[in-house]
Amino acid sequence: MAAFDEMLPETTGLRKPYTGYDDWFKDQDAARLTEKMRDAERVFRKTGITFAVYGEEEAAERLIPFDIVPRIISGQEWRRLTQGIEQRVQALNAFLDDIYHRQEILRAGRIPRELIASNVAFLPEMIGVRPPGGVYTHIIGTDIVRINENEFYVLEDNARTPSGVSYMLENRETMMQLFPELFQRIKVRPVENYPQLLRQSLGAVRPDGVKDAPTIAVLTPGSFNSAYFEHAFLADQMGVQLVEGSDLRVVDGHVAMRTTEGYKQIDVLYRRVDDAYLDPLTFRPDSALGVPGIMDVYRAGNITIANAPGTGICDDKAIYSYMPEIIEFYTGRKAMLGNIPTWRCSEPDSLKYVLEHLDELVVKEVHGSGGYGMLVGPAASKKECEAFSQKLKARPANYIAQPTLSLSTCPILTEKGLAPRHVDLRPFVLVSDRIQIVPGGLTRVALKEGSLVVNSSQGGGTKDTWVLDD
Repeated sequence: MAAFDEMLPETTGLRKPYTGYDDWFKDQDAARLTEKMRDAERVFRKTGITFAVYGEEEAAERLIPFDIVPRIISGQEWRRLTQGIEQRVQALNAFLDDIYHRQEILRAGRIPRELIASNVAFLPEMIGVRPPGGVYTHIIGTDIVRINENEFYVLEDNARTPSGVSYMLENRETMMQLFPELFQRIKVRPVENYPQLLRQSLGAVRPDGVKDAPTIAVLTPGSFNSAYFEHAFLADQMGVQLVEGSDLRVVDGHVAMRTTEGYKQIDVLYRRVDDAYLDPLTFRPDSALGVPGIMDVYRAGNITIANAPGTGICDDKAIYSYMPEIIEFYTGRKAMLGNIPTWRCSEPDSLKYVLEHLDELVVKEVHGSGGYGMLVGPAASKKECEAFSQKLKARPANYIAQPTLSLSTCPILTEKGLAPRHVDLRPFVLVSDRIQIVPGGLTRVALKEGSLVVNSSQGGGTKDTWVLDD
């Protein structure tokens, strides 16, 4: 099936959101645009916008490829997307509150109890704990794919420690530096206020006992983490401290950070450390990344941890397959944004179907991320499919499978001009006393012709995402 091109569909011609850009592009000199691509790379290199690739000694630090052709979304399309995202986020928070308290959705039989009880992302330590403000997922990245003019699907929910927002911000700043005239002739909604919105949103969910302006910090695993650039970037942009576990300790029932004037209490901790490493007294005793005793402080209501421990269960791809039921259960309405049909390989009939159709499907690990541990059937060799089938048979509950969708394409700039490449979109959602969605998000693009894998660790790049102010 031919992919839907968001700029220039074969059937209808140039789409309206791209008319202003197309008029501008036709007047541009190809050599000038090529030089602008080099300028963008120099900006990214100078700024240090990199990510780490684990397991590769050579070129462990890479620049994320950036394409200068923006992805453009109309205001009407964006309004439709945000309505569906808000509904989904509300359901996710209600689901988390429920499974760590009354578990009514399990009692109602809408989700199998064993899917929760045996899930490594479910934290028994969070049972009965309600975060300040009742918010579990303070920052969410919802991955969305487009199939045609009117069909959007949620690919997955990132409710634990979603990354990529720094690239969204740097992409926009770079585009504004390179093409200021474009932003004068096309009204694009801003994204650059995200750090201020993030700080306000985190401050709004401070612990009940904090009456003054809360002290906020970003907890990073350290400079060797693949997303360290983003941790440092966001702390700097928010004007808050970037801390590591060794900088923190529990003092008088609160978490405090080391300063030149002694230890200072922290009220809100935006953590970019996984659950297992957060508190060596509660989780992994060998962790040097977390804070001994922080979970006791958290259970006492003396600190807000964003996102809350235990939210990773919403990243689980088996749970994802039940999202239509979850949304309807907690909101009373059908999901406005659809799920991709999903086969749960833990179910014998589904496993049988998947094994018989491996060459047609995309198979993913339930807890996988970054494009690792997956099989794209149509692009795999017979030998690769056979090897993967053995993995499936050995650990069926570790996998889900989905049809190979014809993801929409957006043009990138190549030596021969514009060429279509597959894309997805990660809008970033902030949740506190209200839900805020920055107009745009991170567009990831598969730079290899024909590839459906957009992850930067697998050769993908990024684009600036424009939401028109119409």
